[in-house]
Amino acid sequence: MEWYNRLETKESISMKFVSWNIDGLNAALTSDSNRATMSRQTLYEISKGRPDILALQETKLSKLTDKHKKVIFEMFPGYSFVHTMSKERKGYAGVMILYKDNSAIASAPHILEVFDEDDEGRIATLEFEDFFLSTVYTPNSGRGLTRLPHRELWDEEYSYYIQELQKTKPVILCGDFNVANEEIDLKNPKGKSANPGFTDSERESFKSLLSEGFTDTLRHIHGAKEGMFTWWTQLSKTAKTNNSGWRLDYFLISDELKDDLVDAGIMDTGQRADHAPVYIEMSF
Repeated sequence: MEWYNRLETKESISMKFVSWNIDGLNAALTSDSNRATMSRQTLYEISKGRPDILALQETKLSKLTDKHKKVIFEMFPGYSFVHTMSKERKGYAGVMILYKDNSAIASAPHILEVFDEDDEGRIATLEFEDFFLSTVYTPNSGRGLTRLPHRELWDEEYSYYIQELQKTKPVILCGDFNVANEEIDLKNPKGKSANPGFTDSERESFKSLLSEGFTDTLRHIHGAKEGMFTWWTQLSKTAKTNNSGWRLDYFLISDELKDDLVDAGIMDTGQRADHAPVYIEMSF
């Protein structure tokens, strides 16, 4: 049974959340290339599940056109969205949150400002009655770790921002955090400590965030199950086939929400490499 059908049959489920680094929303909505077609199919599969909230990262849009909006609303009727774009570079980064208009919980949210350092459009945060929902596209440290200092500053500012949110009400975090937390979160961890996404600095920052009162939903549900990856390089034709991947995408929830967590998982995207959507089910 497909994941979205399974969600609909669970009477106790009140909210469904999906997060996906789509790596180019324009292509997914308008292009007919093989990769774009696979991306659009994945987006369609998500839409069939009618999640209460869908967060997208790396939209790569410098302008959201009427054509884009038309396709979005055809695929997600009855939704509204917020979208942030990079002020620094055109067609770079960007995140979007779509939410149901008529959900008793996910209606008329308040859009929060983010910290000034987010000039690349990497965060969007919505405030609902009982929680904050924030999505993030964390900077990559880059080849040769050239952007690691920037990444370290980002992690520090981001942690402070999230801690301030949590002082008010519980927080649900999702997105591409660009880090594999533990060795189990990548296929071949040996010798990878100098790779972006697996440096001691990046992992320590992520663990510090968790220690501020957050639960890694996938591990809370599945424990130390191996092979649960969310990203496979496109540079290797066999990476996806051999499941030689990394877990870079997460849903984190305030510890006080743990009892409301029903399920967490990764959506199967077939042959499509790069990122896969992750999802959680919450029963408030």
